[in-house]
Amino acid sequence: MTPGFILTIFLAYTVLLFVVTWLTARRATNRAFFIGNKESPWIVVSYGMIGASLSGVTFMSVPGWVGETQFSYLTVVIGYLAGYAAIALILLPLYYRMNLTSIYTYLEARFGFWSYKTGAFYFILSRLIGASFRMFLVVNVLQVFVFDAWNIPFVITTSIFIILILLYTFKGGIKTIIWTDTVQTTFMLGALIMSIFLIMSKLGLSMEGLFSEVVQSKASRIFFPEWNDKRFFLKGILSGAFIAIVMTGLDQEMMQKNLSCRSLKDAQKNMFSFSFVLLIVNFLFLFLGASLYLFAASGHIELPTRSDDLFPVIALRHLGPLAGIVFLIGLISAAYPSADGALTSLTTSFSIDFLGLQKRNTLSEKQKEQIRYIVHGVFAVILLGIIILFREINDRAVIEKLFTVAGYTYGPLLGMYSFGLFTRRKTMDRWVPLIAVLSPLVCYILSSWSEEIFFGYKFGFELLILNGLITFAGLFMLSSGRQNKEPVKPLITHG
Repeated sequence: MTPGFILTIFLAYTVLLFVVTWLTARRATNRAFFIGNKESPWIVVSYGMIGASLSGVTFMSVPGWVGETQFSYLTVVIGYLAGYAAIALILLPLYYRMNLTSIYTYLEARFGFWSYKTGAFYFILSRLIGASFRMFLVVNVLQVFVFDAWNIPFVITTSIFIILILLYTFKGGIKTIIWTDTVQTTFMLGALIMSIFLIMSKLGLSMEGLFSEVVQSKASRIFFPEWNDKRFFLKGILSGAFIAIVMTGLDQEMMQKNLSCRSLKDAQKNMFSFSFVLLIVNFLFLFLGASLYLFAASGHIELPTRSDDLFPVIALRHLGPLAGIVFLIGLISAAYPSADGALTSLTTSFSIDFLGLQKRNTLSEKQKEQIRYIVHGVFAVILLGIIILFREINDRAVIEKLFTVAGYTYGPLLGMYSFGLFTRRKTMDRWVPLIAVLSPLVCYILSSWSEEIFFGYKFGFELLILNGLITFAGLFMLSSGRQNKEPVKPLITHG
């Protein structure tokens, strides 16, 4: 596993993506970039979304979590099923009926200008920080195992990664990503399954034997009945449902892929099939984690300080060259979808929500395309800058806290959409940004002091629900009893 060999794997994989790009991006227009001409086969979208949902963070983190949380994360994934059902039956019909490209234009129709801009801004903020964090972790692995050996600065490594993503998404956008995600999901799932088989071989067990060992170990515990435990099963299920709603149904990146399907019915089939496959895939990641801990125990391998490092340390140092290759291919396959989807959705949201590109009928298609190119390039530079900043901070705890804070911004989106969908009341649009700022701030304070305030209770993922409720309550207090009886009508015609 020399640096040159690792680099060769990375370049070969990247060349494959560019071949897919060349096949899909020819004669691509703005409509193809934003919504894939609404021609994406639902089964391809569904399969590719698995890779987009499981980022490089998931690839390294979920197996490591087993040491602390056992299989309790599976309750969160079970909750996803309810959340994805809500997306399929409530949100997707709304988005298709309104003929949306950016999902945040719903907020303008329902509440007004400031609510619309607040929703779009929070998505951009969340996606910039979240995508940068995920890319940072992956690029850092490449830096340590490849580029440090040649004394190449981190800024050069990051620039290469960003430029490659920029080039293969520049023209085709979502039309290209639908197909590259399919390739990447295949490699990622292949790496996951092969890693399990390699561990099984090293332990000298059959699949049945390994499964039996995992089930009998304490790591396989799923349900925790203690209410004040962060792993409390009801907390996990409820949190999972709302995480799915906000991080898929209210997220431009994920919904942009659904909106590229040929019809609402296809998009719904995509969502239901995707949710069940994702449950199986997450179970396999947890199974891999338990297998890694069993392998470490059998070989008396010292566990790394950070659980995130468990998979890479064992794969690259203890399982042999093939396992190292499989891990790197899987990691790269999980990293690319996080980056390319983020860059495309950021470009889409800013172009439509802040520049109003689709409404500017005075511009020709070519002029709109040129503006989109500029926006795409600017966001690539911004992502580069944030990743470099993370490297300069050089404190994993601080960076993860920033990532957590960015996640709080989905709470106001949950509250705004819930208020809009389940009430007819009109709120004071100009005060919505203030509510959207105060709600995450209150949640952060409550999370930091929850044990003192709530008699030992620790917040977990369910903090998202509280965040949404606070926003909902704030909007209700600022609303009037006047009913919004007019149905929300289509806003956008695709140009």
